[in-house]
Amino acid sequence: MHIVPIASGKGGVGKSLFTANLGIALAKAGKRVILIDLDLGGSNLHLILGIRRYKLSIGHFLNNGRMKLDELLVDSGYDGLRFIPGDAEVPGLANITAAQKNRIIRQLGKLDADYVLLDLGAGTHTNTIEFFLASRHGIIVTNPTPTALVNAYLFIKSTVFHLLNKAAARNSPGERYLKSIQKDADNMQRIYIMDLLRKLQDIDPECYDTFREKTGKFLPRLVLNMLEDPKDAEKVQKLRRSIQQYLGMDMEHLGVMYRDDVQDIALSSRLPIIIYKPRSVLSQAITRIADKLLQYEDMEDEELISFDDYDDSYENAENEAQIDYESRIEYIEELLHSGTLTTGDLVETVKSQQLEINALRRENTLLKKKLIQAADQGYDV
Repeated sequence: MHIVPIASGKGGVGKSLFTANLGIALAKAGKRVILIDLDLGGSNLHLILGIRRYKLSIGHFLNNGRMKLDELLVDSGYDGLRFIPGDAEVPGLANITAAQKNRIIRQLGKLDADYVLLDLGAGTHTNTIEFFLASRHGIIVTNPTPTALVNAYLFIKSTVFHLLNKAAARNSPGERYLKSIQKDADNMQRIYIMDLLRKLQDIDPECYDTFREKTGKFLPRLVLNMLEDPKDAEKVQKLRRSIQQYLGMDMEHLGVMYRDDVQDIALSSRLPIIIYKPRSVLSQAITRIADKLLQYEDMEDEELISFDDYDDSYENAENEAQIDYESRIEYIEELLHSGTLTTGDLVETVKSQQLEINALRRENTLLKKKLIQAADQGYDV
């Protein structure tokens, strides 16, 4: 069984839409798939799947110590795909205890499926990070905007520091050192993980070795969503360089997905886009990512770790962005001719995108000011 946690540094990047459609793509390939909505406190995966009613949810499981996770399974209506609902309306569900979280993680391995996809909450909450670490190969979904890329980096950074804290034995020199540096928020923003590790290797070699072992098993993957132009695919290179330079690791690129306004129509129809428009550029991109996961299925982890492969994955993603862009133009023309997309819809889309471009320009200006201020204060930017 393959557990695939799917997370994002911030909300609004299409994580849940991607998770639902990826699950269907894998099920279409003949796999037994379970989707679990672990966006605790903000669950909406059932709406994307078109599931209106269900009797049991994660909230019931957490409040009943004798209940098993598979008792929550709901038929999604799609062959090979089952679903475990979250519980957005239960107060405090986003802040489950460590015991409740561990109980969920233990039960994941008992589910009868080929793939278990976990739709996690946005952000860097400890529970989200630990669910993400339930597998070596979690997926980070982001988009080309500066804030989304920064938040994707912060998610990876928070996960690395979580592993670092876990590697330090109680009352060890490593634990004392980590606690001392984490008291100073400004210091935490400026610190290089590589400098920290050199210091840690000197004062607590055992902690250092344990951390290296843990990070050697941490192999996250990236999906870049909501592209508008092939050049958007290049923007993720800065994220990759930051991860390499500041965190001493790398991340494989699984693929790109263009923004598709038909997604909104599909959502209002309570149908995942891969069902509503299987020939759309977005649906084909999701299927392509599912195919990559299936190719990895029988490979050993040692076969997956190759810096050349990492480089190739980013180059392939940029090539896919160019090919999909050309297909997208043809697809829009097809929608216009068929009447699915009217000229008015196209005009509204252009207006909406212009507003987004203006907002991004303001956002970029603000980020530049912050970077200048940070440089003036002595931060390494």
